[in-house]
Amino acid sequence: MTELPKIEIEYCRQCKWLMRSSWMAQELLTTFEEEIGGVTLIPGSGGTFEIRIDGALVWSREERDGFPDIKQLKQIVRDVVSPERDLGHTDR
Repeated sequence: MTELPKIEIEYCRQCKWLMRSSWMAQELLTTFEEEIGGVTLIPGSGGTFEIRIDGALVWSREERDGFPDIKQLKQIVRDVVSPERDLGHTDR
């Protein structure tokens, strides 16, 4: 069996972004229950907010000047883990 992709969300603990990170993790786990092997939250510092899939950076708050909205994040994850999947209303 092929190992499912793993997602990491590194957030700034100093900025109190745990709640935002855990909400995003919950949304991803609910939407991609069959396609991903887990979401790990990693406390960081210095304003970091980065999302990686199997180690590959797919979102950086610093590079993109902000956070993804959940629709945007689900589309990014889908494009990597299950490109053929229709996300229903999220794709519209």
